[in-house]
Amino acid sequence: MARESSRSRDRSIDRSTELLERARELIPRAAQTNSKSPAQFVQGVSPTHVERAEGCRVWDVDGNEYIDTVMGLGPNMLGHNYPAVTEAVEDQLGDGTAYSMPHSLQVDVAELIVDTVPCAEMVRFGKNGNDMTALSAKLARAHTGKDVIATQGYHGWPDVFMSAGPLNRGIPDAVGDYTESFDYNDIESLERIFEDHPDDVAAIVTTPVNLSAPEDDFLERVREIADREETLLVFDEILTGYRYALGGAQEYFDVTPDLACFAKGISNGYPLSALAGREDVMRTIEDDDFIFSMTYAGEAASLAAAKACITEQIERGDVHDHIWRQGRAIRDGYNELAEEHGVDHLTECVGMGPRPNTTFEDGDGADANLLESLFMQEAHKGGVLFAGSHLPSYSHADEDIEEMLAVYDDAMGVLAEAVESGTVESSLEGKPVGASLREQLGEED
Repeated sequence: MARESSRSRDRSIDRSTELLERARELIPRAAQTNSKSPAQFVQGVSPTHVERAEGCRVWDVDGNEYIDTVMGLGPNMLGHNYPAVTEAVEDQLGDGTAYSMPHSLQVDVAELIVDTVPCAEMVRFGKNGNDMTALSAKLARAHTGKDVIATQGYHGWPDVFMSAGPLNRGIPDAVGDYTESFDYNDIESLERIFEDHPDDVAAIVTTPVNLSAPEDDFLERVREIADREETLLVFDEILTGYRYALGGAQEYFDVTPDLACFAKGISNGYPLSALAGREDVMRTIEDDDFIFSMTYAGEAASLAAAKACITEQIERGDVHDHIWRQGRAIRDGYNELAEEHGVDHLTECVGMGPRPNTTFEDGDGADANLLESLFMQEAHKGGVLFAGSHLPSYSHADEDIEEMLAVYDDAMGVLAEAVESGTVESSLEGKPVGASLREQLGEED
């Protein structure tokens, strides 16, 4: 029988349950982000609201402590409440945050981005990844005089991207006429877009890496197509920027786009995003008939956080090596446990070091969604805030990974026993995990 930790025995989520009931009356989906909504967790077992965080740990509103595996969906790359970043923000708060003119920090942070990102010659700031991906498409159309956007992957909810997929309700059909999708590692699917829209593709917008690494020189070939067709290449580095390397995935894979979108890795949890790219393209923003303007884009507290975050990565020097190493330890440790418990045909951890992700498959009479839900339930009861994806931080020490894997060992044992006895569904103590946003999109990494 798998062990039950003292945290599991003493655990309560009464306060979470009460807050969720209130939230459902006031907030659509009870959360501001789809991936943080209660449907993404085992309702009745998983916490629903967090109270505080420190390093790689979070405490829910009932006082339960967890090792955080997702780190706010990736922004807290150095760790929650990271001292150098917190101190920089606190210092700035004493001088204010929003002014009637630009603050000098916007120049400092822009210089840091230009110094560290291969494609960056000029920079504009926003608040969310959506701001930057939407701007990249608009800017590409304005700069090239072409209309079609070739898109791969998830780039937020702007119409230009969502018009090409199933979550397009509320978007006029005409918008979709100028958006075409292609598949990662499938160069032929990209070539077909240019065949269907000769001389009218403004940009290729792609995530530089998904769970699988690029194959057969995919990124180099995309770069060649963009050059051949006089089309702009845009990398969505919202997740990969400052995570795979100091200069992002473009530095790691040595392929330089014309424009790149950043957010999660630049300010360690504070709301800031950036579009960086070639000067001639970026200066199109200065044209009299083009507009991109946001009241809070130059808000100083987040700029102070970004300056501290990027500077810390430069000065420490080992941030990215640490993240790669801890991610590999999670991935390899998970897979060893799955094999030891005889469920490696049902679950696996895949992906590169900065972003290992667990997968579950139907088998032995069990549904993949129920398998994932049962594993999540046991991980949460054991003190690991498991949500499928892992985004390791600089604050995840070796002992944290060891503790995480010990909890996974217990959870894997419960999973294996339930599979063998045919009791996976009856072992659930709450509602199973609902469809994720990416599953709704029908997207595979």
